[in-house]
Amino acid sequence: MEGSRLISKKKCSPTDRPSLRLCKCALKHGPISVVYKVSTNSNGSVFFKKLTSRGPVDKKVIQWLLSLHQIGLDVNRTDRSLEFYEKKENLSKLWDILCLCLDRPRCRLCQGMSDLCSPMIVLLEDEADSFFCFERLMRRLRGNFRSTGRSVGVEAQLTYLSSITQIIDPKLHQHLDKLGGGDYLCAIRMLMVQFRREFSFCGSLYLWEMIWALEYDPDLFHVYEAHQCGSEKVEVSNGKPKSMSQCGKYERQNMRNGGKSTEGRLPISVFLVASVLKDKSSKLMTEARGLDDVVKILNDMSGNLDAKKTCSGAIKIHKKYLRKAKK
Repeated sequence: MEGSRLISKKKCSPTDRPSLRLCKCALKHGPISVVYKVSTNSNGSVFFKKLTSRGPVDKKVIQWLLSLHQIGLDVNRTDRSLEFYEKKENLSKLWDILCLCLDRPRCRLCQGMSDLCSPMIVLLEDEADSFFCFERLMRRLRGNFRSTGRSVGVEAQLTYLSSITQIIDPKLHQHLDKLGGGDYLCAIRMLMVQFRREFSFCGSLYLWEMIWALEYDPDLFHVYEAHQCGSEKVEVSNGKPKSMSQCGKYERQNMRNGGKSTEGRLPISVFLVASVLKDKSSKLMTEARGLDDVVKILNDMSGNLDAKKTCSGAIKIHKKYLRKAKK
């Protein structure tokens, strides 16, 4: 049978590697070749018309196929400027790890996660290590990808960004608000994928290390090591009060200003976004005549920002914000 032959193939392109369980489910509705078409054929409506013509299709199968299609799209456009991804086997690793998310409903795959997964593939040779690190990273960032009909996961961070900009650069805030960008949704991509598209590959990793070091809190280890990915309430195992010297510089400042809980904290990534907006303030003020112009200016800076300059700017803005907020 053609489907059995394709399932048993050991080497294939990244768009030909759906999970075995998905293949078996799809075999109930026709040859396994249709599974591959959903990830390579941009006209998904034609594919689903053919699939549904065979009879009723289980909702789970449809959802898996839609997710498979999205993975194919994401893999083919993630970090394609890197020589590393010129090799199909490296693309296959990214494909495999993202497909594993289909088996973890509480870590539901969303567009943009491929940008977060890619550095793990590049830096770690072993695929299992890459998945382990990506899964732990998503425990830290999964809240950014939550969305409902009324709100998005980063809504609180965008609200903080609005407050910070009002204090640090009130003229810029007034200009953006006048253009209809006072909700700062134009900056949502920076927070969602942690600056992967605004900075070079090495620059974004520099930012990540800086964020993790400055925000380090030993209590967070127990949160990330929770047994279930979707666990919301985790008790800290050691009853000893943590020493301020154990925490990163940014976290120590939060502790001095009364921030004690791990929920509702103001992440330094918000100040990094504020630093980027501050750096582009004059361009936004003079050239942006509508919200489309704002988005275009922010998109045009992709890969051209200075990571160290942005970091130093974020730290200065944080200190200035705390100083002015107290008044």
